[in-house]
Amino acid sequence: MTHEHEHDHNHEEEQYITLVNEDGDEELFEILFTFDSEEFEKSYVLCYPVGDGEDEEEVIVHAYAYTPAEDGSIGELMPVTTDEEWDIIEEVYNTFTLDDEE
Repeated sequence: MTHEHEHDHNHEEEQYITLVNEDGDEELFEILFTFDSEEFEKSYVLCYPVGDGEDEEEVIVHAYAYTPAEDGSIGELMPVTTDEEWDIIEEVYNTFTLDDEE
């Protein structure tokens, strides 16, 4: 049984992830959404630092590729390395933000 979806706007199980920044400090990020790309055979998560959403004009969204863990949660995060992947992420993000504005 395969579950395939373009966007998961209501990702109830995990709404937050903790990332370690360049200084070695942990930061809490809120998950904006996740999606799968059949073209790259990867899953992606878009998130932003908790607290940044309060100032609507200055939100910096981070994007990572990830391999889902066996329990379906977000597993190990990997950097996005190709322009082609960034193009897909940007396209999905733009669609997501347009959907939110309606």
